[in-house]
Amino acid sequence: MDKLEELLDIAVWAPNHNLREPWRFIAYTGDGKRSFSDAVLATFSKDELEKYGEQRERNYLRIPLHLLIVMPEDPRQKQWDEDYAAVCCLIQNLQLAAWEQGIGMVWKSNPYMYHPGFRDSVGVKPGEKIAAVLHIGYPRIIPPAAARTPARELLKIIDGAT
Repeated sequence: MDKLEELLDIAVWAPNHNLREPWRFIAYTGDGKRSFSDAVLATFSKDELEKYGEQRERNYLRIPLHLLIVMPEDPRQKQWDEDYAAVCCLIQNLQLAAWEQGIGMVWKSNPYMYHPGFRDSVGVKPGEKIAAVLHIGYPRIIPPAAARTPARELLKIIDGAT
């Protein structure tokens, strides 16, 4: 867990309005991965369990670390937007810092994150939102980078009065 704490200490330097630091973390590793997997699978319908249950369970138990990023749900839209933007910056910082050390992660936002049973199982309180679930480990393969639209195609420059 020392490595995770080291990476999170880098990530928390994300810009955030009024230093609200709108995040907290829940990590599952070792035997704790079983409780994460069980909480996810408990949200599946009977059909989903039959189709995907065993495969998902194997995948969740194989991944070295699952990290939930939890944020407050501020009822004021401006603050909520600012807090979510800050959390996204934190996650990007975490991804970049981890990648420098050969650690990969996948940022997920699957339906189970919104399921009341999952939220209760993982200790998310009323007034909080799971902003992301990160699956973290050392990648076996590194896929090629996907093409991106050049910025010049998306940029509109206004120089002077319109």
